[in-house]
Amino acid sequence: MKNYLLKSVLTCAVVVLCYSITNAQNVTTPPGGGNQKSIVTQYIGSLVTVTIDYNSPDVHAPNGDDRKGKIWGQLVPYGLSPLGFGLSNAENPSPWRAGANQNTTIEFSHDVEVQGKAIKAGKYGLHMIPQESGPWTIVFSNNSTAWGSFFYQEKDDALRVEATKEDSDYHEWLTYEFTDRQPEQATVAMMWEDIKVPFTITIPDAKKLYVDNMRNELQNTTGFGWQGYASAANYCAANDVNLEEALTWAESGISAPFIGQKNWNTLSAKAAVLNKLNRTDEALAAMDEAINHPTATSFQIHGYGRTLITQGKNDKALEAFKINHKKNNGAWPSNYGLARGYSAVGDYKNALKYIKLAQKNIPQGDTLNGPAIEANIKKLENKEDIN
Repeated sequence: MKNYLLKSVLTCAVVVLCYSITNAQNVTTPPGGGNQKSIVTQYIGSLVTVTIDYNSPDVHAPNGDDRKGKIWGQLVPYGLSPLGFGLSNAENPSPWRAGANQNTTIEFSHDVEVQGKAIKAGKYGLHMIPQESGPWTIVFSNNSTAWGSFFYQEKDDALRVEATKEDSDYHEWLTYEFTDRQPEQATVAMMWEDIKVPFTITIPDAKKLYVDNMRNELQNTTGFGWQGYASAANYCAANDVNLEEALTWAESGISAPFIGQKNWNTLSAKAAVLNKLNRTDEALAAMDEAINHPTATSFQIHGYGRTLITQGKNDKALEAFKINHKKNNGAWPSNYGLARGYSAVGDYKNALKYIKLAQKNIPQGDTLNGPAIEANIKKLENKEDIN
């Protein structure tokens, strides 16, 4: 009986050991062929991210051989190639994996456009079809987990676009770099040896994306303070979008239960939206309240006065500059503001008086306003406007 139990235990131990060996993971070793793993992520604006995950081969082979001039058309064939493994054969040739080793992938956090064509948010296998002349084809495959291009099938394509190959500074390592970054679009380029292949990624309706995100944020913790409502209203006014809802956000910033506050920020945000809605008198009334509010700073009122001058509301600008001067006892830059205000209405005598007072209280370390005031004094002496 004891011998039987011992044999049973030993048999189970051998089975477990064999299973463990079969299913064990290998230790981590350096990447095959010296192709370093690389990841690059770029924001487009504040919300959209693009991430490219790739393995980066170099021009010199692992044994040190110099492959300059032998990359394109040789190491990386032009057109489609039968790789002789997986699903890749003469009947189903494959594009280039756009890197080395594993599948190169590209991931978009939001719906975007690539080269002007729409693609949904998600992760895609990134492949390329190189050409000796003419445009290259960039392929975005729904199969993002297969190894390289061995299992590529055209039926998995989510999108194909064309891009123009360009000359580039020499790159030893294959690199993906975001070469142009704008608030609503970015250009990324695959660069290796002496060429680059750039393609542009665009947010199709960035303003709507931001407004939708603000709406969601205001339903969460951001909505438990006046600051978020004022910021959202200001964004809509500055971009001339979603104005009716923006006005309700501005009103919430001022008067919503528990969190609403009347201050310069909330009142001026309301005024900005009203102005875009062409409710000019209401906008001016809101700003009158804003500049007279204790939270309004000298610089904020000064900036508002200058805005009024650019709008041709010179008398209203002078009124704002006078309020600023009175509230701040002539502190910088209220004297300078009065000089601008009087100049705007053609009262060069008073303008000269106040610009000379401003000259005496230029902030320490300010190297810009001194020369500007000197030039403006000469203008006013010649009865020329300084705005």
